[in-house]
Amino acid sequence: MKAFPWRSACILTLTGILAVIIPFGLTRAGIMDLYTARIIAIGGINAIMAVSVNMIVGITGQLSLGQAGFLAIGAYSCIYFTLDFGLPLPVSAVLAVLLTAFAGFLIGFPVLKLSGDYLAIVTLGFGEIIRVVFINLKTITGGPNGRQFTTAFAMNNELALVTVTIVLVIIVALLQNFLRSSYGRAIMACREDEIAANSCGINIFRYKMTGFVIAAFIAGIGGVLFAMVNGFVRPDVAQFLRSVDYLIFVVLGGMGSMTGSIIAAYVLTYLQEFLRFLQDYRLLIYPLILIFIMLFRPQGLLGMKELSFVKLTDRLIALLRRRRQHG
Repeated sequence: MKAFPWRSACILTLTGILAVIIPFGLTRAGIMDLYTARIIAIGGINAIMAVSVNMIVGITGQLSLGQAGFLAIGAYSCIYFTLDFGLPLPVSAVLAVLLTAFAGFLIGFPVLKLSGDYLAIVTLGFGEIIRVVFINLKTITGGPNGRQFTTAFAMNNELALVTVTIVLVIIVALLQNFLRSSYGRAIMACREDEIAANSCGINIFRYKMTGFVIAAFIAGIGGVLFAMVNGFVRPDVAQFLRSVDYLIFVVLGGMGSMTGSIIAAYVLTYLQEFLRFLQDYRLLIYPLILIFIMLFRPQGLLGMKELSFVKLTDRLIALLRRRRQHG
């Protein structure tokens, strides 16, 4: 029986705490303004959605183009439970996430019977169906004009930044542990070779469904945070182009690399705001970046690898020791 890796756990815990404290400290010290804090918070929501897409595309090995639809379900459900049912915001958030996961479970039954391009087309169709339904449910969603959702998170950028960062750190920590479990390895086995996995007694449909529901669950969390931070939601959040944006984060970061997708989401979100002075020409940046990545590094920034903070810490300690010995 292996001993619990206390050293690795302490390093990862400290890294997560620093990821929350540093942005908040920079804001409090006046080094980072509130506008930048809001952009980073939005980048965190995009990173959560990138993790959701990567769970399907990179880990499960299925191409989904309707993930923005799950974001819309989570966002509108949170608003509906809070404003129309009068439930407290934390309860509404939990119910909205569970409802989104259940929607992923229902959609997964017909969708996961397919694969490849057919799966992508069907998920695209479901995303558009969700958008059209939300446009016509005017009493619940406010129709094309959307619904306003005033919360403390929409009014306080510091609170939004800290909350989104904490949720992202927790998601990454839980998901990495899940992927190292027998269930996670079974899902990745289905991705690598379905025939070989099936011959080993792995229920392909069951583990595909597990990955799909987990991805919907994470997207629901992203939708709840989107509604809380933006304070306003329209049915357009479920449109096809948003799903493509989330897929771009995954392609640039590396399919199968959670940390790569997160880095790509933050960089591209901030880059889009940084280049706002170019006006509409900044929309050319995404295609150009994609072209260069596909030409020179088709596997993405990190490929299938993960950024290991434990290994980085070991290298830093080794470097300091060598300097001390030579000094």
